[in-house]
Order: sequence, then structure tokens, then C-alpha cells
Amino acid sequence: MSGDGDQQAHGTYEKPAIQGQSRSLRDDEAAEITQMILDTQGSARQLTIPQEDLDTQATTHMRPEVAQVVQASHVRDFLNRFNRDYLYGLGRFDEYDGGLLLKWGDGYSRKHIWITVEGENLIFETSHERRCAKPYCRGASHMLTPDLWRDPRVINDELAEQFRRPVYERSDD
Repeated sequence: MSGDGDQQAHGTYEKPAIQGQSRSLRDDEAAEITQMILDTQGSARQLTIPQEDLDTQATTHMRPEVAQVVQASHVRDFLNRFNRDYLYGLGRFDEYDGGLLLKWGDGYSRKHIWITVEGENLIFETSHERRCAKPYCRGASHMLTPDLWRDPRVINDELAEQFRRPVYERSDD
């Protein structure tokens, strides 16, 4: 049998294929959607931390050697696209001396993708504590060596997994 929703010989149903092509949002489209979401929510939340609210001890820039690995791996470019296309620009980036963090959500639903640099390796904090089947899994993190992060497909796949299974921020309570 064939057709939309018809039962197959094995007793399963086949979903109809989605027609059309996906595309990325243009920057102006993403900005309009972001503003529309903020207006609808009635949110006065800023997408960046005002300079006057930062602790004087806070590090807001990556060390040069860390920034070099982040730039060479293009991981920030991928995160910018994820933020624009999937979070509609509502994510917030924080830089630290050892890496960067993409946060999104509010209150109890705050999630993040945390990336640090050790030597020339990119370290992705994971939502699982035990080792997974990936050869570069270290338990609570995935370590991508330069041979791995130079392949944009590996970075994209890792970020897609991190986006599907983000780390939830723990409450201070």
C-alpha cells in the first residue's frame, strides 16, 4: 500500500514528506522576529549585561590563545547562526578568559552551551555525566582535537547535539 498515512505491510504508518526547502533567516528578519517576541512577552530583558553591572573581577574577554582557537574553529560563527536561526537572537553570549557561553531561556528554564579551550582542544560541556559512545567523550565533556574541529561537519554535529540536549543551569537554591 502507498499514500499518505496508509498502513504499510509491516504494520507501520509512513508520514508524508515535508515539501519545500528550509533556509536561514536573514539578519533583518531575525531582528524583526526577536523584537516581535520581546514585544509580545512584554520583556524588558536586555540581551547583554550592562557594563556597569559587571563585577570588577569579571573577565569578559577570552585570552588571545583561546580566541585564536575559537576563531580558527569557527565555533562562534556556528553559534551565531544557531542563535539567529533557532533562538531568534534571544540567546546571550558571555566570554570568559577560557572560552565562551551561549545562554538562552529565563528563570528555571535557562540552558546553555559552554565551550572552553584547553591547549588547542575545544571542550564542550555535556548534559551527561557518564561516557557516551563518541570516541572523544570524557564523561561530562566532549573534547575535539584540532583534527576534529577543523572539519565544520564535526563542529556542526556537536553543536546540534548540544542544542538538542543543552546543559541546564543549576539553581543556586
